[in-house]
Amino acid sequence: MNYSGHLVQAGDGTPGPAAVSQAASSVRWLLNDFLGSVAGVVDAVVVSSDGLLLADSRDGSRSEQLAAIVSALTSLAAGAAGSLARGAVKQTMVTMDQGHLVVMAISDGSCLGVYASLECDLGVVAYQMALLVERAGHALTPQVRSELHRAMAVR
Repeated sequence: MNYSGHLVQAGDGTPGPAAVSQAASSVRWLLNDFLGSVAGVVDAVVVSSDGLLLADSRDGSRSEQLAAIVSALTSLAAGAAGSLARGAVKQTMVTMDQGHLVVMAISDGSCLGVYASLECDLGVVAYQMALLVERAGHALTPQVRSELHRAMAVR
């Protein structure tokens, strides 16, 4: 994968308002590849440490809502970990009647939130999330985070 910083252009060859660098595009690609290759995963988002949606797997209407939920869960879990003095939170999971919401920390302070069906293999989902977190952590430089946020805002 090329993280050169070249802009990805619109379909007609001209840079559009949502044109992003190759590094930012690769974060989106990693997320969509994850969604397409891990059985049972319905939706996924990357959320910055301050709660902003950086990337989503569906360009769907629920991405902002999922990002807000992921941000709130991350904050609540961090508060609990602080109160219990047991170190940083690595993963948070909520199991509902019809699915699972799993949140994992990314090294830069952002997090990956995944909604998966109840029938999924949680071990496989968690393993694949850990791989994605490692890959995304290398790509999410401050410049790329800022670029992704701007691109999501103009969508």
